[in-house]
Amino acid sequence: MRQLQSLVLATFLATAGSVFAAEPLFVVKSVELNQPVDVVWKKVADFGDLGAWHPAVAKTEIVSGKNNNAGAKRVLTLKDGGRINETLTAYNAKAKSYSYKITDGVLPVNEYASTVSVHSNGDGKSVVVWESHFLPKAPADEKAASDAIKGVYDGGLNQLKTLFQ
Repeated sequence: MRQLQSLVLATFLATAGSVFAAEPLFVVKSVELNQPVDVVWKKVADFGDLGAWHPAVAKTEIVSGKNNNAGAKRVLTLKDGGRINETLTAYNAKAKSYSYKITDGVLPVNEYASTVSVHSNGDGKSVVVWESHFLPKAPADEKAASDAIKGVYDGGLNQLKTLFQ
């Protein structure tokens, strides 16, 4: 009986990490731009060209599906040579937003899902919001994962600010 209890305890401890999964991390960043919503949306709306407004992206390639349609898959090639594979999960031109997930890549995240949206602030200016939730690739790397995503968002949003000021 004691041997069975030890086996049950060992099995429980071995699987506890998968049963008690880490809580998702969240990052939300935004930037206000001195341009109307339609002008800003035109710049960020193209799922097939993140490089048009993100300085770290050397090339964006749609490898499957139709651009700006849910299910489209893109590969981002970063200027440092890294690659990120992403799938568009939702696209709403009327609401000026799209959502996507990372399926593989160099960022230290798993189960990453994100939305980019453009809103009016009511006085002719726009607000771009980039938000996500994800898990760190390694359980102890929550700070590294959050910092990496914050860095990605800051790079893109700061570039938009430069382009529209």
